[in-house]
Amino acid sequence: MKKNVVLYSKIPDDQQQRLADEFNLTVFDSSPDANKDAFIKALANADGMIGSNMASRVDDQFLVKVPKLKAASTISVGFDNYDLDALKKRGIRLMNTPTVLTEGTADLIFTLLMATARRTAELSQFIHNGKWTKSITPEYYGTDIHGKTLGILGMGRIAKAIVKRAHCGFDMNILYYNRSAHEDVEQDYQAKRCELDDLLKQADFVVIILPLTKETDRLITKEKLSLMKPSAILINGARGKIVDQQALAEALQNKVIKAAGLDVFEVEPLPMDSPLLKLNNVLLSPHVGSATIETRYAMAKCAVDNIIAALKDEKPTQNWVNPEVG
Repeated sequence: MKKNVVLYSKIPDDQQQRLADEFNLTVFDSSPDANKDAFIKALANADGMIGSNMASRVDDQFLVKVPKLKAASTISVGFDNYDLDALKKRGIRLMNTPTVLTEGTADLIFTLLMATARRTAELSQFIHNGKWTKSITPEYYGTDIHGKTLGILGMGRIAKAIVKRAHCGFDMNILYYNRSAHEDVEQDYQAKRCELDDLLKQADFVVIILPLTKETDRLITKEKLSLMKPSAILINGARGKIVDQQALAEALQNKVIKAAGLDVFEVEPLPMDSPLLKLNNVLLSPHVGSATIETRYAMAKCAVDNIIAALKDEKPTQNWVNPEVG
């Protein structure tokens, strides 16, 4: 007998067909967050759920209404909205898609670093506004990247891909802050592990690529920003809540740091009254680290692979968030 699966995101047709061939598939084509009651009703008899971009908390209150659920496959790396303790109590497997978006996300983060350093968006607008009537003057100069010091917070797959680009492509000196040492990046790229405050004081570019946890929530405060060089640039490609966004806006406005490039925010989409929108020394990107045609296809395929394996009682390997469920 086929198991029941609810798909709540648009995915490529061939991947949706794989689900339809394998399961009794229900496609929920409304927003799960805006139509939560209807979504839970659709999940009433579901063995599995698959999709992305759901903000609603999958916790005890949610799961008690979907008693047959055995597996959830999120088309993302992050799983902040899943209560792992609640899943464990019910023996529900959770899978994500971390491996297939490493290079694409690293590309985007390094794009933010380069574009912020060279003020690409600002100078493009300068031309659009008809202000390029003569050679630019020093107030529009950018910042060199080559040979500078990169401080990176975190050392997972994406961080290592960024370090490779920085060291091999731009001969940058690498500092990193992480709970554990990584001998591979130290040997291959001469990276040096250090305490957070020391990194912030020394780095010309600070890149955040940490998971959001109790320990990293508001890790970068007003006090931490004040440790950075006035010439330093902050890049956040991880989670918005790792940085105190109001403190960052003030630091940018008051020239405590030179600039920032952000792909993530405390509230998404970014509210139109955000003070960040009034600043010309911040480059904003709408959480698009994995948003390439190739990467999004690979993520969908990976998530489909995950839910099929989980509901066949095969044990997923590198994409299994909570293997303790068994």
